[in-house]
Parts: sequence; structure tokens; C-alpha cells
Amino acid sequence: MATPSDSDIRAAVPTEEAASAPPGWLVLLLAVSCGLTVANLYYAQPLLAALGQSFHIDEVAAGALITVTQLGYAAGMLLLVPLGDRTENRRLIAILLTVTTAGLILVGTAPDFPVLLAAALIVGVTSVVAQILVPFAADLAPDHIRGRIVGRVMSGLLVGVLLSRTLSSFLAEATSWRVVYLISAALMAALALALFLALPRRAPTTRIPYGSLLRSTAGLVRTHAQLRRRALYQAAMFGVFSAFWTTISYVLTGPSFHYSQLGVGLFALVGAGGAGIAPLAGRWADRGLGRPMTAAAFAAAALAFTLAGLGRHSVVLLALAGVLIDMAVQTTMILGQHAIYRLDSSARARLNSAYIATFFVGGALGSQFGSVAYHAGGWTALTSFGAAFPVLALLFWATERRGGRVGVAAA
Repeated sequence: MATPSDSDIRAAVPTEEAASAPPGWLVLLLAVSCGLTVANLYYAQPLLAALGQSFHIDEVAAGALITVTQLGYAAGMLLLVPLGDRTENRRLIAILLTVTTAGLILVGTAPDFPVLLAAALIVGVTSVVAQILVPFAADLAPDHIRGRIVGRVMSGLLVGVLLSRTLSSFLAEATSWRVVYLISAALMAALALALFLALPRRAPTTRIPYGSLLRSTAGLVRTHAQLRRRALYQAAMFGVFSAFWTTISYVLTGPSFHYSQLGVGLFALVGAGGAGIAPLAGRWADRGLGRPMTAAAFAAAALAFTLAGLGRHSVVLLALAGVLIDMAVQTTMILGQHAIYRLDSSARARLNSAYIATFFVGGALGSQFGSVAYHAGGWTALTSFGAAFPVLALLFWATERRGGRVGVAAA
């Protein structure tokens, strides 16, 4: 029997113009699924002291749990997310969430720290389901409202990132850190079933072998200058986002505020306000305002770090800075995804893989260098570091060709 060609498969998928808007309940399910899944990466951040006590290790050693989880996520972005273009998505998502469930159960029952690390690696790799659901949402939406739909789904993802630390702090305080992961395991099992039953079938857009699929992802990076540009924009923004949220706990627990760990978790709630910008960013993208609003987001991020520097002793200014940073990062993320999804409708999972993996590296570097800056020069050094990168991104933005191919894609 002849194997269907890529063009045959794409012909079987409804055109974007003919597609109708996905129902609101499905968009909500995708948003909630993204938030709950990505939260698995961040539960451990406020729990390092509790982990150290359980396994009789210091907090530096316990921090390896976060590193391993993040490395697993980066590996999953590169190795698993491209399969979203090659494999029927409902089946792929259900399999990955089932493995995530098993990994979380193992984390919650780990008898020793090495087992915990191995389980955390599994959870990190398979939690990339969130980054398969986002291009899935983009495929469901017709072109004229794609930005809005992706924005709504991404708002759920950002809420998951921001609230996970607070929720894990509350649960660990009331019960145990192990309960955090066991509850998440139950949620992942429920999501696996709900998504398998609710998602429409999505035919693969390519049948190329797995090795060729990975090579084609690298080829997309080489081919599309707009993908490289948008990934670098977001790497800079996610880097300063990570620098702020990694070091703010030092300020809040320091002599100016004396916050408890739970207090730091409550402060993180203010960042959830930034998620509200996502649907607006989607509308701006749909209206062709991607380029000017990208510049506005860079300026807002630089302003936020200026406020944070001035507000060293004011929790109100620090909270305002946190909201502005989150709004700016969310805006550039949505605008970037809208731009790259237009580059090749048959390769959206691979485009998303390259985009997210690049700025995820930026986030890891921002967290590390931000900590170095803070310990070397205090909060002033950190806020100067944070303001510098949006300004550099703005200067890079100024090199875009407004009337050429790059400028059109950016819109």
C-alpha cells in the first residue's frame, strides 16, 4: 500500500479559512491543561528546605531537583514536541500524561534522593505536553482569531507558572511536600482522560522519519530569520523574568521585609495579574500590531526594573514591577508565537519546539546570572541587569525591516 505524501495529508486537513472557531469550553480546557501541566516544573522551588529535611541534604544539593527537572523539560522540547507534527495529537498527549502521572507518583513516594531525581527527570521531559497543546490550539483556530485563541490558552500556562509556587507552599504547609506531587499525579491522570475524550482528531502534517523530523526542526531555524529573531527576543525577556522571580525572595526574606516562605508565595500571587494581558496581546497580533506592541513590551520591562530598583524598600513598587514584568513577557511571547505560526502551518509543533527551547535556555541563563549579579552587587546590580536586556532587545528590534519580509511577518 502506498504511503500518503505530506501534500496528501495536508489536503485532508480543513483550510484555515474554512475552519470555525473552537468552542469556548475547549479553549478553557486547553488553558487549564497547560497551566496544570507546566506547574509540575515549579512546585519544588519553595520546597527545598522541606526536601533537605526529608533526605538529610543541604539546600544546595536539594536544588539539583530543579535543575534536573528543567533540563528534562529542555530535552523534551527538542526531542518530543516535534512529534506533534508527526503523530496524532490525542494519542501522543494521552501517552505523555500517563507517563507524567507515573513520574509524579514516584516523586511523591521516593524513598531516597537519587530516586527523586530520576522521577523528576521523567516529569520534566513529559511535561512538555503544554507545548504540544499550544500549536494544537493554533491549528484549531481560523487565521483571523488565531492570536486571541493562542492568547487565552497561554494565559492558562502563565497562571500555572505563577501560582504553582504559592499552591505548593500552601499544601506543604498544611500537609506534606509529598502530597503536592500526589495531588498533581491525580490531576494529570484526569487530564489524560479528559483530553483524549474531548480533543478532536488532528491528522499528522508529515510522515517523515523521526531523525529527519529533528533535522527539519534545525532546518526551520536556518530558514526562517523571523523565528530566530523572535526566539532571541523572548530569550532576553524570559531571562530577566527568571532573574526577577529567582532573586525577589532574597529581598522579601531580608531585613527590609522579613517575609516567611509562605509570605514569598503570597507575593507571587501578584504576578498572576500579568496573565490578563494574554487575550489582549492576541487581539493586537490579529490586528497586525505585533511590531509596535513588541517595542512597547520591551519598554515596559525596562520601566518595571527601574521601578523595582527604586522600590527596594517598598512592597507596592516591587509588586507593580512584578506585574509589569509578567505582562511584558506574556505580550512578547504571544506576539512571537503568532508570528512564527504563520511561517509554516504544517510545522507548527517544530516551530514551537525551536522557539520555546531557545527562550527556555535564556530563562535558565537569566536565573543563574541574575543570582550572580544579586550576590555580587545587591538589588541595584540585579535591577540594572534586568533593565539592560529589554533595552538591548529594543535596539535589536529597531533593525527590523518594516516593509520587507521580516517586518510583514512580525506584524
